[in-house]
Amino acid sequence: MVLRFRPFRPLATSPFALGLLLSSGMGSSQAAEVELPALQVQGQEASGYRTESASVGGFDEAPLLDTPASITVINATLIKDQQARLLSEVLRNDASVGDSYAPIGYYENFVVRGFSLNAASSYKINGRTITGEQNVALENKQQVEVLKGLAGLQSGVSEPAGVINYVTKRPEEVRSVTVSSDDRGSGYVATDVGGWFGSEQQFGLRANVAHEDLNTYVEHANGRRDFVSLAFDWNLSPDTVLQLDAEYQNRQQRSVPGYQLLGGTEVPHGASPKKLLGHQSGSRQVGIDSLNLNGKFEYRFSDQWKGSLSAARSQVVIDDYSAFAWGCYGSASCSGSSTPNHFSPEGNYDVYDFRSPDDTRRDDEVQATMTGLFDTAGIGHELTFGSSAFRRVVDKRMPVNELIGTATIDEDVPAFTPTDKPLNDSHRALDSRQYGVFVTDRMRLSEQWQTILGGREVRLDEQAFDSDGNLARHTQQSVFLPQAALIYKPVEAVSLYTRYSKGLSLGGTAPWFASNANTTLAPTTSRQIEAGVKYDWRRISFAAAVFQTRQAYQYARPDGAGNFTYVQQGEQKNTGLELSANGWATERLQIATSVAAIRARVSGSGTPDYEDHQAINVPTLRASVYADYALPWVNGLTVLGGVQYSAKKYANRTGNAEVGDYAVVNVGSRYTTRLDGYETVFRLSVDNLFDKRYWRDAGEYMGDDYLFQGAPLTARLSASVNF
Repeated sequence: MVLRFRPFRPLATSPFALGLLLSSGMGSSQAAEVELPALQVQGQEASGYRTESASVGGFDEAPLLDTPASITVINATLIKDQQARLLSEVLRNDASVGDSYAPIGYYENFVVRGFSLNAASSYKINGRTITGEQNVALENKQQVEVLKGLAGLQSGVSEPAGVINYVTKRPEEVRSVTVSSDDRGSGYVATDVGGWFGSEQQFGLRANVAHEDLNTYVEHANGRRDFVSLAFDWNLSPDTVLQLDAEYQNRQQRSVPGYQLLGGTEVPHGASPKKLLGHQSGSRQVGIDSLNLNGKFEYRFSDQWKGSLSAARSQVVIDDYSAFAWGCYGSASCSGSSTPNHFSPEGNYDVYDFRSPDDTRRDDEVQATMTGLFDTAGIGHELTFGSSAFRRVVDKRMPVNELIGTATIDEDVPAFTPTDKPLNDSHRALDSRQYGVFVTDRMRLSEQWQTILGGREVRLDEQAFDSDGNLARHTQQSVFLPQAALIYKPVEAVSLYTRYSKGLSLGGTAPWFASNANTTLAPTTSRQIEAGVKYDWRRISFAAAVFQTRQAYQYARPDGAGNFTYVQQGEQKNTGLELSANGWATERLQIATSVAAIRARVSGSGTPDYEDHQAINVPTLRASVYADYALPWVNGLTVLGGVQYSAKKYANRTGNAEVGDYAVVNVGSRYTTRLDGYETVFRLSVDNLFDKRYWRDAGEYMGDDYLFQGAPLTARLSASVNF
């Protein structure tokens, strides 16, 4: 950024001119003119992909350098440049994250550090838990924060994978419109309007509205999306603030089933990512209505003490319809298998008419916290304590899932007669309540040493019901989840840390083919140790972390003769190394890079075929590089580009089928100019430049293995005008 000031002739009465006159011995009565040469001031742009703080690591926003955890922050600048609309497009910037059953047209889920996130507890907006069975809109998000690893202290019951937190944009003076399209003719328009008003500018509002016509690369799978949000800030006094957020989204799109292994052991060859398996012209789209409400009241009692009360509601209603491709009961080559949950060796698969409308999930949460600063015996304390209550309710129908025909992956799908079976009545499936009290104390022992000690006492009271509304399970459990960390800062810009955490995760649910089908097992504990180093050098941040996480292994244990029992037996241990660099490497080049190497092993399961090899859907190495370079010879023009790499990974638990490694190259550009006096930004992004064919996801869902292909070459162009 360069600022240029023209030569000027200051008045003799200006302080600067008076100083010059006095120093030269001239009196104020003497007329004088001083002409200064042109002055050029060159500074560095503060904005970029680097973010120095996050709130997901604790109970308030804190510098990443002082947070003893591995945290990735993807801010709105990077999200805009990559023209990301889905969380999967955001999280590709973190090498520790991969897809875990994320079909097009449905809600996405992810695996972090080799463990899957849980839609019931792993996703948050402004620190409050939301129902994860939705694709959260990004138009009103300032940043997406990823806490990798255990988060028992911060979240209570959660998966060892970590937590993803969306941070909403706050009110500011903004007027912008963005329009976009892609090589398949999709249409997108979004507005962002905000400002402050009131006699003392104490009220702030910000509204985001978006409409998108989804023309996907998969045939017969187009859809649409509508979104609206409102953020409201009220500064009641210099010490009191109220923040409210509301957002609603409706998404309609056919879901795209994944492939399955041929004969249970072979990856399909030559499969096209554009083919919709099981397509039936009369099948309905999946509809997902999501509403997220969030509020926070904060009061500062003094310079040392403040308190806050936050509450949230998140509700998702899914009309789940699908012509679903699964299994091979209809193929003669599968007749010898009692559980043919795979495609046939020659590529045949069954098509099911699946119907489950009004599938409703609702989360309610409230949390009160108090934070204070004080000293005792020369030790500085930052004490936070509080209490929380959380309730999750699931109301759903027993789905209709009727076999209507058999198709082949290499041929067009015949038209089958849809089922006429009536829908089942809706019933209460789950009522889960969590209550917690927590405390954490950051103690500054000296200028170099800090320690953080804390824990959360969690009480879980969960009821599960069968399809007739009868109580099938009642779980009551209390557990203390400790966390301890030590931080050493030899100099201000370097931080070394080590941390121990304990977590509590909900038990898994047995798949349909197990002898204890649909049974949810008891909650299970997990433990993690982690050590890392962080270094801020000029305008770039470096980080490295090593970790080891252990959790009980949950799986459908083969009992012989094609029978299975869903159990918790043995342990999965994931050990890994993470490296990252984010920020300005030079005055014109900024980067966002990460590398993750993970060794995931199962032991003590009682099933030798599942042990002594890498766990399903976890590559040993994954890397992501993204760069932004401002061209020196064209003012306002920037070239963008990056690469995502994944090593090969296993596509089943026995480790006898694997998908290959891949590298996907993405390029783009950004051009900033002024049109008719308004700042205008054009963005072009081309993903998968070389049209690489690859399997992005080879995970498991409800006991079945699925394979999803990556998107082919995709080009997107947008224009944003700031008024």
